[in-house]
Amino acid sequence: MLSLLILSLGLFILSVFLKDPYKELREEMDQMSMQQIQEMYHIKKKLKVLEEELLVSDESFLQRAPAEPSSHSAEKREVHEIIKNQVMLLSWQGLSDEQIARQSSLSPDEVKAIQTEMKFRGHGYE
Repeated sequence: MLSLLILSLGLFILSVFLKDPYKELREEMDQMSMQQIQEMYHIKKKLKVLEEELLVSDESFLQRAPAEPSSHSAEKREVHEIIKNQVMLLSWQGLSDEQIARQSSLSPDEVKAIQTEMKFRGHGYE
């Protein structure tokens, strides 16, 4: 009995002075976790800065864009087929270009261009 008590006391003292083999592994994992958390924080911070820059650049682009299109940009603007058909029908009804422009939210030049296009397509109007 005495030998078991001495053996257990010896093993206890030995365990206190020996290193834990998993302690280093746990410390390395904790270190890696902290590094990953820090990297994610920096990435999120940079992403937020980029998003703010994009919003600022979008706002400055919108401020630079003209509020009303010029006659050159109006000619380049694509008009939907439904609007073109509406212009054609209103022309058949005998409305003037200015009346058609008001009803279709187009400029008179755009109305004339659409009428010319429809004429070339074979949709004649009076």
